[in-house]
Amino acid sequence: MSNRYAQIVFSPAAVEKQRQAGSFPDYGAQLTERPDGPQELELHESGFIRNSDSFFLGTVTPDGWPYIQHRGGPQGFVQVLDKHTVAFADLSGNRQYVTVGNLTENNRVALFFIDYPLRQRLKVYGTARMVERADDPDLVDRVASAYNGAIQKITERAIVISVEAYNWNCVKYIRPRFTKERLDEAIALERRDAAADRQRLEAEIAELRRENDSLRTQLNEVRARV
Repeated sequence: MSNRYAQIVFSPAAVEKQRQAGSFPDYGAQLTERPDGPQELELHESGFIRNSDSFFLGTVTPDGWPYIQHRGGPQGFVQVLDKHTVAFADLSGNRQYVTVGNLTENNRVALFFIDYPLRQRLKVYGTARMVERADDPDLVDRVASAYNGAIQKITERAIVISVEAYNWNCVKYIRPRFTKERLDEAIALERRDAAADRQRLEAEIAELRRENDSLRTQLNEVRARV
């Protein structure tokens, strides 16, 4: 856990509860007077984000209410632009614009990625900026390209996140769930392994039969001499 993450999430009240529960050495002790700078996304985090087909986006209303929105798409729809930046396409939806409105007032966001089959989850904190097509059409087209050209017309803007901190959660209480694609892949691998095992066993049986025939022949020769 980074010092920057601890600075963001551990309020004085949370730290006090940690002290009471005895968990402060594991968590709150990460706090220092001088916070670290923004965390860089390493290969593990970048790969996890690129392979995700959904995540949850948290923003805050002007009155302080949390607002959670699900975002989904093909793998790669959340693009890692560099070690400090991720981006995704903001599509035309029900036109409530709650997230857009929240970001206009407060650009702080939380992104929650979860992989149910692997039982992994990644929390990302950052600040967001909205890039309209008129301001940077190349960037908007780039983040929309993950959809293979299918959504260019309904991409209203790009949302670009400057990553401040992230942290992995433990696997506890994540119940595995599998998409049809994951199940098809797992079944295909099982069938491949089963076919390889069958070929190996057939080869071993054939070799044992050859050895048995050879031994039988030798035994018959010995009996003939006797």
